Amino acid sequence: MENVNKILAINFGGIGDEILFLPALISVKKEFPNAKITLALEPRSKSIKDLTDVIDEIVLVDIKRKNKYIEIIKLILKSRNYDIAIASGGNKFMSIILWLTGAKKRYGYDCGALSRKLLTCAVPLNKNQYAVKMYHDLVTPITDIVTELPEIKVQPQDKIPNSVLIHPGVSKMSIEKGIVKTISAETWAQTIDLLVKNGKKVILAGGPDDKECIETILKTVTTTEFENLYGKTKNIRELAELISKAEIFLCSDSAPLHIAVALGTKTFAIFGPTDDKKLIPPTVTPIKATDNCPIKPCLWERRQTSCKNLDCLKITAQDIINSIFCTTSCNNCTADFYTNT
Repeated sequence: MENVNKILAINFGGIGDEILFLPALISVKKEFPNAKITLALEPRSKSIKDLTDVIDEIVLVDIKRKNKYIEIIKLILKSRNYDIAIASGGNKFMSIILWLTGAKKRYGYDCGALSRKLLTCAVPLNKNQYAVKMYHDLVTPITDIVTELPEIKVQPQDKIPNSVLIHPGVSKMSIEKGIVKTISAETWAQTIDLLVKNGKKVILAGGPDDKECIETILKTVTTTEFENLYGKTKNIRELAELISKAEIFLCSDSAPLHIAVALGTKTFAIFGPTDDKKLIPPTVTPIKATDNCPIKPCLWERRQTSCKNLDCLKITAQDIINSIFCTTSCNNCTADFYTNT
Protein backbone atom coordinates (compact mmCIF):
# COMPACT_ATOMS: atom_id res chain seq x y z
CA MET A 1 0.00 0.00 0.00
CA GLU A 2 1.19 3.55 -0.77
CA ASN A 3 2.33 5.91 1.96
CA VAL A 4 -0.23 6.25 4.73
CA ASN A 5 0.03 9.34 6.92
CA LYS A 6 -3.50 9.97 8.22
CA ILE A 7 -6.05 7.39 9.33
CA LEU A 8 -9.62 8.03 10.47
CA ALA A 9 -11.46 5.43 12.54
CA ILE A 10 -15.14 5.77 13.47
CA ASN A 11 -16.58 3.69 16.29
CA PHE A 12 -19.70 4.79 18.14
CA GLY A 13 -20.57 3.15 21.47
CA GLY A 14 -19.61 3.07 25.12
CA ILE A 15 -16.12 2.91 26.59
CA GLY A 16 -16.30 -0.89 26.54
CA ASP A 17 -16.84 -0.81 22.77
CA GLU A 18 -13.80 1.43 22.38
CA ILE A 19 -11.62 -0.96 24.37
CA LEU A 20 -12.82 -3.87 22.23
CA PHE A 21 -12.03 -1.78 19.12
CA LEU A 22 -8.46 -1.05 20.27
CA PRO A 23 -6.84 -4.24 18.89
CA ALA A 24 -7.86 -3.23 15.35
CA LEU A 25 -6.23 0.18 15.82
CA ILE A 26 -3.13 -1.38 17.37
CA SER A 27 -2.65 -3.66 14.36
CA VAL A 28 -3.05 -0.73 11.96
CA LYS A 29 -0.56 1.33 13.96
CA LYS A 30 1.97 -1.51 13.80
CA GLU A 31 1.47 -1.66 10.02
CA PHE A 32 1.82 2.11 9.64
CA PRO A 33 3.88 3.26 12.66
CA ASN A 34 4.30 6.81 11.39
CA ALA A 35 0.64 7.37 10.60
CA LYS A 36 -1.55 9.62 12.76
CA ILE A 37 -4.75 7.91 13.94
CA THR A 38 -7.86 9.97 14.63
CA LEU A 39 -10.78 8.25 16.37
CA ALA A 40 -14.30 9.64 16.04
CA LEU A 41 -16.43 8.52 18.99
CA GLU A 42 -19.19 9.53 21.38
CA PRO A 43 -18.39 12.03 24.18
CA ARG A 44 -19.18 9.40 26.84
CA SER A 45 -16.21 7.35 25.64
CA LYS A 46 -13.53 10.03 25.33
CA SER A 47 -11.58 8.65 28.30
CA ILE A 48 -10.27 5.87 26.03
CA LYS A 49 -7.53 8.35 25.14
CA ASP A 50 -6.21 8.01 28.71
CA LEU A 51 -5.65 4.27 28.28
CA THR A 52 -3.64 4.14 25.06
CA ASP A 53 -1.00 5.94 23.04
CA VAL A 54 -2.25 4.45 19.75
CA ILE A 55 -4.84 7.19 19.30
CA ASP A 56 -3.31 10.54 18.37
CA GLU A 57 -6.52 12.57 18.28
CA ILE A 58 -10.19 12.14 19.12
CA VAL A 59 -13.19 13.79 17.50
CA LEU A 60 -16.38 13.86 19.56
CA VAL A 61 -19.63 13.09 17.75
CA ASP A 62 -22.69 13.26 20.00
CA ILE A 63 -25.05 10.99 18.08
CA LYS A 64 -27.36 10.75 21.10
CA ARG A 65 -28.43 14.39 20.68
CA LYS A 66 -31.54 15.40 18.76
CA ASN A 67 -29.41 17.12 16.13
CA LYS A 68 -27.29 14.03 15.53
CA TYR A 69 -27.33 14.63 11.78
CA ILE A 70 -25.68 18.00 12.28
CA GLU A 71 -23.05 16.21 14.38
CA ILE A 72 -22.45 13.76 11.51
CA ILE A 73 -22.16 16.62 9.02
CA LYS A 74 -19.58 18.28 11.26
CA LEU A 75 -17.61 15.04 11.33
CA ILE A 76 -17.69 14.78 7.54
CA LEU A 77 -16.57 18.39 7.13
CA LYS A 78 -13.64 17.80 9.51
CA SER A 79 -12.67 14.55 7.82
CA ARG A 80 -10.56 15.62 4.91
CA ASN A 81 -7.26 14.41 3.44
CA TYR A 82 -7.32 11.02 5.14
CA ASP A 83 -5.48 8.19 3.42
CA ILE A 84 -7.59 5.52 5.11
CA ALA A 85 -11.00 5.65 6.80
CA ILE A 86 -12.40 2.73 8.80
CA ALA A 87 -15.84 2.53 10.40
CA SER A 88 -17.73 -0.02 12.44
CA GLY A 89 -21.51 -0.15 12.34
CA GLY A 90 -23.62 -2.66 10.51
CA ASN A 91 -25.73 -0.34 8.39
CA LYS A 92 -25.36 1.32 4.99
CA PHE A 93 -25.38 4.76 6.61
CA MET A 94 -21.78 4.20 7.74
CA SER A 95 -20.76 3.41 4.17
CA ILE A 96 -22.21 6.73 3.05
CA ILE A 97 -20.35 8.59 5.81
CA LEU A 98 -17.08 6.94 4.81
CA TRP A 99 -17.62 7.84 1.17
CA LEU A 100 -18.44 11.45 2.04
CA THR A 101 -15.18 11.82 3.99
CA GLY A 102 -13.35 11.58 0.68
CA ALA A 103 -10.75 9.22 2.16
CA LYS A 104 -8.60 7.50 -0.47
CA LYS A 105 -9.28 4.04 0.96
CA ARG A 106 -12.48 3.19 2.83
CA TYR A 107 -13.22 0.07 4.88
CA GLY A 108 -16.47 -0.94 6.56
CA TYR A 109 -18.87 -3.83 6.88
CA ASP A 110 -20.72 -5.28 3.91
CA CYS A 111 -24.29 -4.03 4.28
CA GLY A 112 -25.41 -4.68 0.73
CA ALA A 113 -24.85 -3.43 -2.79
CA LEU A 114 -24.43 0.22 -1.77
CA SER A 115 -21.63 -0.51 0.69
CA ARG A 116 -19.84 -2.63 -1.92
CA LYS A 117 -20.05 0.28 -4.36
CA LEU A 118 -18.96 3.05 -1.97
CA LEU A 119 -16.21 1.22 -0.07
CA THR A 120 -12.76 0.15 -1.18
CA CYS A 121 -13.48 -3.11 0.62
CA ALA A 122 -16.77 -4.17 2.21
CA VAL A 123 -15.87 -6.67 4.93
CA PRO A 124 -18.31 -9.47 5.86
CA LEU A 125 -19.89 -8.79 9.26
CA ASN A 126 -19.67 -11.82 11.56
CA LYS A 127 -21.38 -11.05 14.87
CA ASN A 128 -21.12 -14.64 16.09
CA GLN A 129 -17.60 -14.28 17.48
CA TYR A 130 -15.66 -12.41 20.15
CA ALA A 131 -16.27 -8.70 19.53
CA VAL A 132 -12.53 -8.01 19.29
CA LYS A 133 -12.35 -10.38 16.32
CA MET A 134 -15.47 -8.85 14.78
CA TYR A 135 -13.91 -5.38 14.88
CA HIS A 136 -10.51 -6.68 13.81
CA ASP A 137 -12.04 -8.12 10.63
CA LEU A 138 -12.33 -4.52 9.42
CA VAL A 139 -8.56 -4.15 9.12
CA THR A 140 -7.74 -7.55 7.57
CA PRO A 141 -7.67 -6.00 4.06
CA ILE A 142 -5.09 -3.51 5.36
CA THR A 143 -2.69 -5.63 7.41
CA ASP A 144 -1.73 -9.22 8.16
CA ILE A 145 -0.89 -8.25 11.75
CA VAL A 146 -3.35 -9.65 14.28
CA THR A 147 -3.83 -8.26 17.80
CA GLU A 148 -6.01 -10.76 19.63
CA LEU A 149 -6.75 -8.91 22.89
CA PRO A 150 -7.09 -5.29 24.00
CA GLU A 151 -3.89 -3.66 25.22
CA ILE A 152 -3.80 -0.56 27.42
CA LYS A 153 -0.97 1.51 28.80
CA VAL A 154 -0.92 1.37 32.59
CA GLN A 155 2.13 1.44 34.84
CA PRO A 156 2.85 -2.05 36.24
CA GLN A 157 1.45 -2.47 39.75
CA ASP A 158 2.41 -4.85 42.55
CA LYS A 159 -0.31 -7.42 43.20
CA ILE A 160 -2.13 -7.30 46.54
CA PRO A 161 -1.75 -10.85 47.91
CA ASN A 162 -4.92 -12.95 48.12
CA SER A 163 -7.06 -10.05 46.93
CA VAL A 164 -10.45 -10.00 45.21
CA LEU A 165 -11.55 -6.69 43.73
CA ILE A 166 -15.31 -6.35 43.26
CA HIS A 167 -16.82 -3.86 40.82
CA PRO A 168 -20.64 -4.23 40.52
CA GLY A 169 -20.75 -2.30 37.24
CA VAL A 170 -24.33 -1.08 37.50
CA SER A 171 -25.31 1.33 34.74
CA LYS A 172 -28.03 3.74 35.85
CA MET A 173 -28.76 4.57 32.21
CA SER A 174 -29.23 0.88 31.42
CA ILE A 175 -31.59 0.37 34.35
CA GLU A 176 -33.66 3.39 33.27
CA LYS A 177 -33.95 1.77 29.84
CA GLY A 178 -35.05 -1.53 31.37
CA ILE A 179 -31.73 -3.27 30.85
CA VAL A 180 -30.53 -5.33 33.82
CA LYS A 181 -27.28 -7.26 33.37
CA THR A 182 -26.12 -8.02 36.89
CA ILE A 183 -27.10 -9.51 40.26
CA SER A 184 -28.73 -7.59 43.09
CA ALA A 185 -26.81 -5.46 45.60
CA GLU A 186 -27.88 -7.90 48.30
CA THR A 187 -26.19 -10.76 46.45
CA TRP A 188 -23.03 -8.70 46.07
CA ALA A 189 -23.08 -8.11 49.84
CA GLN A 190 -23.50 -11.83 50.55
CA THR A 191 -20.61 -12.52 48.19
CA ILE A 192 -18.35 -10.16 50.14
CA ASP A 193 -19.31 -11.92 53.38
CA LEU A 194 -18.48 -15.34 51.96
CA LEU A 195 -15.21 -14.21 50.38
CA VAL A 196 -14.03 -12.73 53.68
CA LYS A 197 -15.15 -15.87 55.51
CA ASN A 198 -13.03 -17.89 53.11
CA GLY A 199 -9.96 -15.80 53.87
CA LYS A 200 -9.90 -13.43 50.91
CA LYS A 201 -8.85 -9.78 51.12
CA VAL A 202 -11.86 -8.07 49.55
CA ILE A 203 -11.76 -4.63 47.95
CA LEU A 204 -14.94 -2.88 46.82
CA ALA A 205 -14.91 -0.29 44.04
CA GLY A 206 -17.38 1.30 41.65
CA GLY A 207 -18.20 4.18 39.37
CA PRO A 208 -20.72 7.02 39.74
CA ASP A 209 -23.57 4.83 38.46
CA ASP A 210 -22.88 2.30 41.22
CA LYS A 211 -23.80 4.74 44.02
CA GLU A 212 -27.18 3.24 44.97
CA CYS A 213 -25.85 -0.31 44.63
CA ILE A 214 -22.83 0.44 46.81
CA GLU A 215 -25.01 2.10 49.47
CA THR A 216 -27.22 -1.00 49.60
CA ILE A 217 -24.17 -3.26 49.79
CA LEU A 218 -22.78 -1.28 52.72
CA LYS A 219 -26.13 -1.48 54.55
CA THR A 220 -26.51 -5.21 53.90
CA VAL A 221 -23.02 -6.67 54.31
CA THR A 222 -22.38 -8.15 57.76
CA THR A 223 -18.59 -8.11 57.79
CA THR A 224 -16.40 -5.06 58.21
CA GLU A 225 -13.25 -6.88 57.17
CA PHE A 226 -13.05 -5.46 53.66
CA GLU A 227 -11.70 -2.29 52.05
CA ASN A 228 -14.21 0.15 50.59
CA LEU A 229 -12.55 2.16 47.81
CA TYR A 230 -15.76 3.39 46.24
CA GLY A 231 -15.23 6.96 45.07
CA LYS A 232 -11.45 6.70 45.48
CA THR A 233 -10.72 6.13 41.80
CA LYS A 234 -11.21 9.50 40.14
CA ASN A 235 -10.86 8.43 36.52
CA ILE A 236 -10.59 5.40 34.28
CA ARG A 237 -6.80 5.26 34.51
CA GLU A 238 -6.92 5.07 38.31
CA LEU A 239 -9.51 2.31 38.06
CA ALA A 240 -7.27 0.43 35.63
CA GLU A 241 -4.36 0.73 38.06
CA LEU A 242 -6.53 -0.66 40.86
CA ILE A 243 -7.66 -3.58 38.69
CA SER A 244 -4.03 -4.36 37.87
CA LYS A 245 -3.27 -4.66 41.61
CA ALA A 246 -5.91 -7.32 42.22
CA GLU A 247 -5.16 -11.03 42.03
CA ILE A 248 -8.81 -11.68 41.14
CA PHE A 249 -11.33 -9.29 39.60
CA LEU A 250 -15.06 -9.98 40.03
CA CYS A 251 -17.40 -7.85 37.94
CA SER A 252 -20.43 -7.66 35.67
CA ASP A 253 -20.70 -7.40 31.91
CA SER A 254 -19.39 -3.82 31.81
CA ALA A 255 -16.45 -1.69 30.67
CA PRO A 256 -14.18 -2.59 33.64
CA LEU A 257 -14.39 -6.21 32.46
CA HIS A 258 -12.62 -5.27 29.22
CA ILE A 259 -10.01 -3.26 31.13
CA ALA A 260 -9.23 -6.37 33.20
CA VAL A 261 -8.86 -8.43 30.03
CA ALA A 262 -6.40 -5.88 28.66
CA LEU A 263 -4.39 -6.01 31.89
CA GLY A 264 -4.34 -9.79 32.11
CA THR A 265 -5.94 -9.83 35.57
CA LYS A 266 -7.65 -13.12 36.43
CA THR A 267 -11.30 -12.24 35.93
CA PHE A 268 -14.70 -13.70 36.80
CA ALA A 269 -17.70 -11.98 35.22
CA ILE A 270 -21.42 -12.22 35.90
CA PHE A 271 -23.39 -12.94 32.73
CA GLY A 272 -27.16 -13.03 32.42
CA PRO A 273 -29.06 -11.96 29.31
CA THR A 274 -25.97 -11.11 27.21
CA ASP A 275 -23.77 -13.53 25.26
CA ASP A 276 -20.47 -14.20 27.02
CA LYS A 277 -19.01 -15.87 23.91
CA LYS A 278 -19.19 -12.53 22.08
CA LEU A 279 -17.89 -10.37 24.91
CA ILE A 280 -15.05 -12.24 26.59
CA PRO A 281 -12.06 -14.35 25.54
CA PRO A 282 -11.35 -17.80 27.05
CA THR A 283 -9.11 -16.16 29.67
CA VAL A 284 -12.21 -14.90 31.52
CA THR A 285 -14.48 -17.21 33.52
CA PRO A 286 -18.19 -16.43 33.02
CA ILE A 287 -20.48 -16.99 36.00
CA LYS A 288 -23.96 -17.90 34.79
CA ALA A 289 -27.21 -19.19 36.24
CA THR A 290 -28.22 -22.79 35.63
CA ASP A 291 -31.65 -21.75 34.38
CA ASN A 292 -33.19 -23.42 31.36
CA CYS A 293 -34.34 -20.28 29.56
CA PRO A 294 -34.81 -21.41 25.93
CA ILE A 295 -33.91 -18.02 24.42
CA LYS A 296 -30.88 -17.13 26.55
CA PRO A 297 -28.88 -15.07 25.72
CA CYS A 298 -31.66 -12.79 24.58
CA LEU A 299 -30.49 -9.20 25.15
CA TRP A 300 -29.72 -7.53 21.80
CA GLU A 301 -30.29 -10.82 20.00
CA ARG A 302 -34.05 -11.10 20.57
CA ARG A 303 -35.03 -8.12 22.70
CA GLN A 304 -33.82 -4.60 23.52
CA THR A 305 -34.74 -4.73 27.22
CA SER A 306 -34.35 -7.41 29.87
CA CYS A 307 -37.31 -9.67 30.63
CA LYS A 308 -39.17 -9.33 33.94
CA ASN A 309 -38.33 -12.80 35.24
CA LEU A 310 -34.54 -12.49 34.94
CA ASP A 311 -34.07 -16.20 35.60
CA CYS A 312 -30.69 -15.84 33.90
CA LEU A 313 -29.51 -13.69 36.81
CA LYS A 314 -30.66 -15.97 39.62
CA ILE A 315 -27.07 -16.49 40.69
CA THR A 316 -26.38 -16.93 44.40
CA ALA A 317 -23.37 -15.75 46.36
CA GLN A 318 -22.49 -19.41 46.92
CA ASP A 319 -22.55 -19.98 43.15
CA ILE A 320 -20.00 -17.18 42.77
CA ILE A 321 -17.79 -18.52 45.56
CA ASN A 322 -17.91 -22.02 44.09
CA SER A 323 -16.86 -20.72 40.69
CA ILE A 324 -13.95 -18.68 42.04
CA PHE A 325 -12.57 -21.30 44.40
CA CYS A 326 -13.17 -24.24 42.07
CA THR A 327 -11.46 -22.53 39.14
CA THR A 328 -8.59 -21.26 41.27
CA SER A 329 -8.00 -24.58 43.02
CA CYS A 330 -8.23 -26.53 39.76
CA ASN A 331 -5.64 -24.23 38.20
CA ASN A 332 -3.39 -24.68 41.22
CA CYS A 333 -3.77 -28.45 41.05
CA THR A 334 -2.84 -28.40 37.37
CA ALA A 335 0.17 -26.21 38.08
CA ASP A 336 1.31 -28.51 40.89
CA PHE A 337 0.85 -31.56 38.68
CA TYR A 338 3.08 -30.20 35.94
CA THR A 339 5.63 -28.89 38.43
CA ASN A 340 5.92 -32.26 40.16
CA THR A 341 6.06 -34.08 36.86
